Amino acid sequence: MLPIRVWLTPTIPNPWKVVLILDELRVPYEIVSFRFDDIKKAPFVKLNPNAAVPVIEDPNTKVTLWESGAIVTYIIEQYDKDLTLTYPDQRLEDKHALNQWLHFQMSLQGPFFHQAGWFNFLHLEKISSVQDRFNNECKRQLGVLNGVLEGRDWLVGEKITYADLSFVPWNDILHQCIPMAEEEKFKEFPNVKAWHERMTSRPSWQKLVQVRKKVMEEQDLDWTGMPRGISTYDEYLDKIAKGEDTKAQQ
Repeated sequence: MLPIRVWLTPTIPNPWKVVLILDELRVPYEIVSFRFDDIKKAPFVKLNPNAAVPVIEDPNTKVTLWESGAIVTYIIEQYDKDLTLTYPDQRLEDKHALNQWLHFQMSLQGPFFHQAGWFNFLHLEKISSVQDRFNNECKRQLGVLNGVLEGRDWLVGEKITYADLSFVPWNDILHQCIPMAEEEKFKEFPNVKAWHERMTSRPSWQKLVQVRKKVMEEQDLDWTGMPRGISTYDEYLDKIAKGEDTKAQQ
């Protein structure tokens, strides 16, 4: 099998759930890590006209696909023949419950965590009502998960699935979305904390953390996604628009 090519910018969480699931399934892949500066330029924009990561190119099927949830569904249908991260058709309710939780993650967790991070850390004007709106919604979602996980290890059934794994990258940076100490991010949500730690202790996640660290260092990125030495996102976008070098100054 030829490796699936995964296009990503390293500080954005969504591509890493694709990488995590590929690794869990032992499907060969290669990462194409590029600078956010180039996200609206060829060749990437020819792969995804929406100019967002991730994108996969699968040389085995000639499929090119964007939107992380669609990619996860494709990987599971195409490559999880042993049902490692899913359930058989005979378990109809469980199988569709996995898809339900993937949609929850895509439509709620990702967008709201992102907006919380934006208004808390990157938006120049701090608007407390907007910050409260997104912070409270993120916590509401964690409360939903915490309740569902009461007395159980996984969201659906008796094993880890792609639905569980899809939540890991955003949950792992909760403290970079809502201001708080990293060690306190699940203080109010003990079931989520235990669930998250069951997944982040797995070799696939440990490997991913090292790969992500390496590609961030190669691009000299801060955790905000901006090159080190650039103080605001507006400054970063202005440099990109002017075609100036955004690489961190040594």
